[in-house]
Amino acid sequence: MTPKQKANSSRAFRAGYVALIGRPNAGKSTLLNRLVGEKIAAVSNKPQTTRFKIVGIVNRPDGQIVLVDTPGVHKPGYELNRRMMAAVHDALLGVDLVCLIRDASASTGNGDRFVVELVKQSDKPGLLLLNKTDKLADKTKLLPLIDWYREEQEWKAIVPISALKGDQIEQLLAEMLAQLPEAGPLFSEDELTDQPLRVMAAEIVREKILETTGEEIPYIAAVITERWEEVREDFTRIHCVNFVERESQKKSVIGHGAQRLKQIAMRARREIEKLLGHRSHLQLFVKVEADWRERDHLLNEMGIK
Repeated sequence: MTPKQKANSSRAFRAGYVALIGRPNAGKSTLLNRLVGEKIAAVSNKPQTTRFKIVGIVNRPDGQIVLVDTPGVHKPGYELNRRMMAAVHDALLGVDLVCLIRDASASTGNGDRFVVELVKQSDKPGLLLLNKTDKLADKTKLLPLIDWYREEQEWKAIVPISALKGDQIEQLLAEMLAQLPEAGPLFSEDELTDQPLRVMAAEIVREKILETTGEEIPYIAAVITERWEEVREDFTRIHCVNFVERESQKKSVIGHGAQRLKQIAMRARREIEKLLGHRSHLQLFVKVEADWRERDHLLNEMGIK
């Protein structure tokens, strides 16, 4: 236990794993990045941005919260989707607390009932997080939503939040810690995530592709870091490959005169250098791989297992 933690020993130190689950676009990855204080998960307004569990670590004087981000709950189709849903089920098995994140500005549907059922089946304590409250001009619209969820499931707490704006985040952290067991830290205080740097770099590139291409490229884009070379202590050379399913998608990512690809690389490199703390060279390639979502070897390389 660190000196800072010992100074707070009058209050029991708590530590444990917390799963963040919800439908696509509920804001799970945005919340993860907000809580950790660093960008460790790809954030996009397109569905199914998160494809595998990403652990984010929040260190507080009185506890440590280990966050597990999961793919948006959806109906499995391709092998990719089946693996993503398996990741959700695996995450629920190994955590101490489940946080269901719901877009409070969206209407309720069958998918929301399905997510609630997953929380019930986990048999774990649950918090309900009503996200995107910044989109609601009239906050009284939350009341029927709260009533609906209370009828469906017993919650340890219901917390309206805005992951984007940071509203109610301190209250949320306090509620999370209150539900975790008394235990020593699970990770060292300087750790933010268990993800390798090459995976985080690939995620940053994929996010920039989604941002830059807008509606032209759907979420069927994948990025793998093929080469990671530490040239010097202050310089890293990185080669990433973006897989798409059709030649038209490749042209869209590259753009006229390769200008769009250069823009993606420039934006991604800036963020990667912040992550590394030094300069880097980022080389991007685009490959057409039909039905990559069904290719086991590619999914394995992406860490989607």
